[in-house]
Amino acid sequence: MGFSHEKTTHHFLLAKDGGAIEVEANDAKDKTSRDQIRGHLTHIAKMFAAGNFETPMLIHDQVPPGVPVMQQLKAEIDYKFEQTAKGARIRIFSSNAEAIAAVHEFLKFQIKDHHTGDPIEIR
Repeated sequence: MGFSHEKTTHHFLLAKDGGAIEVEANDAKDKTSRDQIRGHLTHIAKMFAAGNFETPMLIHDQVPPGVPVMQQLKAEIDYKFEQTAKGARIRIFSSNAEAIAAVHEFLKFQIKDHHTGDPIEIR
């Protein structure tokens, strides 16, 4: 991924219209990790928008749930990169119910596989 997992924290959040992938440096002074996160998530947002989910497939050694539908409905899903104080997030959203359900499947898988402790329901 280009940054240390020990120096950063991942979050996968569900929303009514999709959700978000957030990664932040654990130390607010760690500008190296912050910048690496931003570079990585910028790249990931572009890949996902193009229907390319190769990175999560390599990390998890399988096709994560939701990915086939996300690829099929890629024109129905938006991926917005946003900087945060200590890193970045990719906001994933759609108005298509089938696409939103696929995004939720994908994010719930990430929550469980990465053991983030993030809620698996929409708040």
